[in-house]
Amino acid sequence: MNIGTLLTKSAQTFPDNLAIAHGKRRYTYAQFNARANRLANALRGLGVQQGDNVALLQYNYPEMLESMFGCFKAGCGAAPINFRLHPEEYAFIIDHSESKAVIFSSEFNQGILSVREKIPGAKRLITLADPEQEMILYEDLLAPASDAWDDAAVQPDGLAWLFYTSGTTGLPKGAMLTHRNLLAMSMNFYADICPGCGPQDAILHAAPLSHGSGCYALPNVGKAAANIILESKSFDAELVFRTIQEYRITNMFAAPTMVKLLVDSPSVGRYDHSSLKSLVYGGGPMLVEDSKEALRKLGPCLVQLYGQAESPMTITYLPHRDHVLDGPPERMRRLASAGFARTDVEVKIFDENDNEAPRGQMGEIVTRSDLAMKGYWRNPQATAETLRNGWVHTGDLGYMDDAGYVFIMDRSKDMIITGGENVYPREVEEVIIRHPSISEVAVVGVPDPKWGEAIKAVCVLKEGHAVSEQEIIDFCRDHIAGYKKPKSIDFVDALPKNNYGKVLKREIRGRYWQDRERKV
Repeated sequence: MNIGTLLTKSAQTFPDNLAIAHGKRRYTYAQFNARANRLANALRGLGVQQGDNVALLQYNYPEMLESMFGCFKAGCGAAPINFRLHPEEYAFIIDHSESKAVIFSSEFNQGILSVREKIPGAKRLITLADPEQEMILYEDLLAPASDAWDDAAVQPDGLAWLFYTSGTTGLPKGAMLTHRNLLAMSMNFYADICPGCGPQDAILHAAPLSHGSGCYALPNVGKAAANIILESKSFDAELVFRTIQEYRITNMFAAPTMVKLLVDSPSVGRYDHSSLKSLVYGGGPMLVEDSKEALRKLGPCLVQLYGQAESPMTITYLPHRDHVLDGPPERMRRLASAGFARTDVEVKIFDENDNEAPRGQMGEIVTRSDLAMKGYWRNPQATAETLRNGWVHTGDLGYMDDAGYVFIMDRSKDMIITGGENVYPREVEEVIIRHPSISEVAVVGVPDPKWGEAIKAVCVLKEGHAVSEQEIIDFCRDHIAGYKKPKSIDFVDALPKNNYGKVLKREIRGRYWQDRERKV
């Protein structure tokens, strides 16, 4: 089934239900579906054919959901882009994805123009406002298009979402998510995260629609629930609480950093948040004490998920019933886990020979299910490394206890998760090493009470050179997205290495993670 049909069916059965609200803008399901249909027709009129890709670079606006579903309905691959990326970075994604069109909000007009020559395949530039040279105004594109549209007949393994995630080489990789993947993800949402989800529910989109919150829009649309988009480009805890109260929000996705901001906000006791049934957090670790504090202040609504772009939102989960403030030691210990395998998902721990490890033994976390990506776009080598014998190799190290609970302890690929954003050290190192005063550099994630992990660069200076911490941070700001730049710099005489000259990242990290209850 075309995943876009989730919207078609909801509009047919619940046409007058509130579908999207953003400030004063409100659309019913009939209106949402009509606008997505117009976009599908308009894309076809522009020469974008079924099977082509379309890049989406937008802040959280209603048009982002329209663009996603318009692409799905047209049988095109949607390639949402993290709006926090540097123009050089999103230019790579647009070009690499071979997107035939880009739909972007006006905040990116200048950024798109600055990299125009690097995205020659994107023949159509569609902006939501203030069009400049070569740009098409989104509303002008939709206005003459027809509301009538038959959702494209697609194969279950046809590409629906091209989910770009950072790669260990510093270049993003596009995980190919199929219509089958997204339908399985949606069904797992109903089974595990929000049982009984229906037209009476409402999801709050306070996290980027290009990532997890967008993934969870799909099952909510499938049940004709309301999609409420936070009227702020940054996370505003008081606005979140006010919106929960106003719309009686029942579920939302948040990075652990956002949960902590909610818990620490003086607004937590000023608004009624009792409607919230599932506050789903993922994308990084949450300390046990932070989980307990969230339970005390927000009530029994927490659900933890562990997933990756390669198995979207769905590997393991720690359900409501495991988020407790008191209980026997074994039960309390599970608060430090990532939970157990999701419905219809297999999870195992493999040793270095890809054999299943005994319970309690450290190894790589692997998973297989109908959610496993089709592979990486235009990257057969990375696909072969990650998909082996039907299993997605996550690159995360951990162990499984006798009850099947998974404890994530480290990352074999050194990825840093800061504020819910994935950052690979290599891409930061590649920038820092270009500084004329730096001889060697190693980037690691270190504990941070607000962001979960913060990016630290450990640098060796060239002989006779001197440079300040702030100079290195400013240097990074000019070349990569702001959230990827180091928060701090340590200068050392030498980096620890093994006999083969390989930098020992784990030894460097160990200095900062000593006596921590979780290692990532």
